[in-house]
Amino acid sequence: MPNKTLNAKLLWMQFEDVLAPRLGLTVKERAVYSYLLRHSLVVGKLRLQFAVMSLARTLGLSIGPVRQAVRRLDELGALRVLERSKTGHLVEMRLPEKIRAIRPGRNGASGATGAAGEPPASTLETTDFLKTWALRKAIHDRERGACFYCLRRTPANVHCLDHVVPRVRLGRNSYRNLVSCCLECNTRK
Repeated sequence: MPNKTLNAKLLWMQFEDVLAPRLGLTVKERAVYSYLLRHSLVVGKLRLQFAVMSLARTLGLSIGPVRQAVRRLDELGALRVLERSKTGHLVEMRLPEKIRAIRPGRNGASGATGAAGEPPASTLETTDFLKTWALRKAIHDRERGACFYCLRRTPANVHCLDHVVPRVRLGRNSYRNLVSCCLECNTRK
């Protein structure tokens, strides 16, 4: 980062007031982004190498959620994973103002925002459909009691939810990525 001093107050305000709400960051994703930002751009480095295990230990979190947070931050454009190796991840950090998803006019086709610049209401893509029983039931109701894969009728006690795009490939818990299926098809898949 070429001789540019960051305004810490402005950076923190952008992170808390704009970046985190618009991207819908979880507490763990906020912690990971804050830590990586502090140890890279704030000290004048564009890139940072770290091990997920040591980052998890430092933040007092489990390895799985930290790994998921890094993947999601990469997916959202808050950082860019340049390399994964035995020595750790090499990432390029981005300032909140440089993240494409939060630039003005990027939220939806019309660029609409709520009152006082709030992000738009939750959509099917951003809602976590595994969170509540009612949301999970909405997925089962959409399939009308049939397995998505084999199309057989499935009793309520043997149907389950499956990710079309697996979580390991950054599949979300969205309405379009979850399907109702029978245990047999879910096990086979």
